[in-house]
Amino acid sequence: MADLKTLEMPKYGLSMTEGTVANWLVEPGQSFDKGQEVCEVETSKITNVFEAPFAATLYAVIAPKGTVLPVGAPMAVVGEAGATPAEVEAFVAALNGAKEPEPAVAAPAKAEAKAAPKAAPAPAPKAAATVAALAKSIDKPVAGATVVPAALKGETPEGVNASSRALRLAQKLGINLALVTGSGAEGRISVEDIEVAVRAAGGSVAAPAPAERAKVESHADDSAVPATPVARRLAQKLGVNLNDCRATGTQGRVCRDDVLLAAQKLGKLEDAPASVAAAVPQPAEDPVVTPMSGMRRAIGARLVQSKLEAPHFRLTTEIDMSRLNALRKEINADVPGVKISVNDLLIKAVAAALIKVPDVNVCYDAEQQAIVRYPDADISVAVALNGGLITPIVKAANRKSVTDISKEVVALVTKAKAGTLQPEEFQGGSFSISNLGMFGITQFDAIINPPQGAILAVGAAIERAVPVKGQVEIRPILTATLSCDHRVIDGALGAQFLKELKRFAEAPNLMLV
Repeated sequence: MADLKTLEMPKYGLSMTEGTVANWLVEPGQSFDKGQEVCEVETSKITNVFEAPFAATLYAVIAPKGTVLPVGAPMAVVGEAGATPAEVEAFVAALNGAKEPEPAVAAPAKAEAKAAPKAAPAPAPKAAATVAALAKSIDKPVAGATVVPAALKGETPEGVNASSRALRLAQKLGINLALVTGSGAEGRISVEDIEVAVRAAGGSVAAPAPAERAKVESHADDSAVPATPVARRLAQKLGVNLNDCRATGTQGRVCRDDVLLAAQKLGKLEDAPASVAAAVPQPAEDPVVTPMSGMRRAIGARLVQSKLEAPHFRLTTEIDMSRLNALRKEINADVPGVKISVNDLLIKAVAAALIKVPDVNVCYDAEQQAIVRYPDADISVAVALNGGLITPIVKAANRKSVTDISKEVVALVTKAKAGTLQPEEFQGGSFSISNLGMFGITQFDAIINPPQGAILAVGAAIERAVPVKGQVEIRPILTATLSCDHRVIDGALGAQFLKELKRFAEAPNLMLV
């Protein structure tokens, strides 16, 4: 008997409790070497490549793409070459406790479904939903055939929220709709949801054969059908019976567009004037719903928590950036191989202000009901990504030169966009900076990054006329807004921090000594 084992959801970082299988890089039946990239695992912040801890052959994928698993849960069945489907099935049955699973299969992470009003993204499939089915689906199904995995088989109980078409299809295919998660309003299951669940569980769906639409005309008296005068005249002109029109006008009346659509369906526009045919309204495209990624869900959960639990208050100040901009130009011109940004200098200024006002360099410990004050300024810098944002940390920025900060920020941003940040590079931090000035945003409020006590929102520097020693001069003025958690920072303390930040930014030589 072949030696079979599982690949399990890895743990990246102390705070990780679950992960999402983002992509499989090895197909069932393929062999892989130790250290080879087998799949991609998405955590709440980054996507990591899972490397094989040993050489083996992949026999069955327990967790398809989009599956959310707790740390340590099996993702796939692997083993030495030569295992038979019966051996794999027996191994999977043993994993499953020899019981029929009670699955909840839904759309994978990138699947898109037609939206309904107030539609909610479907949760990712759970591994138990596909264990038995995948073991039986090692042999590939015949192309073009509909194959329903055993994990979805059964009789649909009463009370399942599903469309009539979905109910008919489930009855025809022998699918238990209680095992399918709907993407419609209040979890309503559609035909598309059934097809997605079948594919996610390892089955296949046959493409429907094209069918000719029947052109059945009504010949009943339409004189009593409510319609606008324009619609009635147009219907007579085109030979359309008003009973064939779907009324969408006010008070349930047939309107002009209803007649044109009916005429188009019945093929009565071929001989109509071009102006009439061109006036046929085109149906609007349905919106699509894309399930949230693990990162998107984590961002939402953390920021909702922050808004609900942390009593935010905000303070705003204006900073004259003239001397800071001049220093930046001088450094970039005189120091070879260095190209610092305004944000690099602001990180240094914020770090200096935090050391000057250490009671702002704090976090809130909810478990111990305590305030944690940090000796160094570990600055979290918000970086926008395609799937959300992440906040890599410039640690001990108060101890680093501006050039060192600049090099570190470039390295962190590069790794963030490549998805290769390590947990220790983005977890933690004592204070956050969010800069949207490069997009032309002049001022905004930021939500505190919990459990930190404050975040600084930085806008663009705008040329403005300001009084300087009795004269009017044009200066670049930047607006900065500090959001504070009132549980750990009071108004006067936040104001003192902004005063020091303004002092360091407007006299940058003070923070370089």
